[in-house]
Amino acid sequence: MSHDHSLNPETMPQDPEKATLEGKNKFMGLWFFLGGEAVLFASLFGTYLALRNSTADGPASDEIFGLGLVFVMTMLLLTSSLTSVYAMYHMKNNDYSKMVLWLGITALLGVGFLACEIYEFAHYITEYGFTFRSSAFGSAFYTLVGFHGGHVLFGLCWVISLLIRNAKRGLNLYNAPKFNTFSLYWHFIDVIWVFIFTVVYLMGKVG
Repeated sequence: MSHDHSLNPETMPQDPEKATLEGKNKFMGLWFFLGGEAVLFASLFGTYLALRNSTADGPASDEIFGLGLVFVMTMLLLTSSLTSVYAMYHMKNNDYSKMVLWLGITALLGVGFLACEIYEFAHYITEYGFTFRSSAFGSAFYTLVGFHGGHVLFGLCWVISLLIRNAKRGLNLYNAPKFNTFSLYWHFIDVIWVFIFTVVYLMGKVG
């Protein structure tokens, strides 16, 4: 089955990501998916807040959390959200090469974030013996933050797959919705991280 529908400056619709019924369905379907994800994350946040003081004589949040690395991670992820906005801007202007460039930068920033998070977890384990089994606090922390990290990894696999699969196709009405839904998903996990930064790390340091 062919999905040509190639775009050019003369025939390109104003919103190529929603110019077809399939594109509109993808857009609507993503919002239903993100609604379910928001409920799931809300339950994980609630569990964390209930258990964050249950340290079982193990290390507490104010003893182990360092805001320096977490601030770097936050900047990487928020900057990646901005670069994905640039990518969608160029998509709407039918500039495929610049869209790919900015999505590539988005992916690199996401990889940097994950690398920092892996280092953070390794540091907690080796320096403080703070593991998933250390306490209820440890279980709640690694579940919430690790679950978000899994979403970042999924997003990276998603965008890399899109870039590889469409490398020779250019931009068309079939793949424009796919790039757009990725961008919306990426914004969602960035917003979730802002809540994690506030609820887990800032509250963890100030008590």
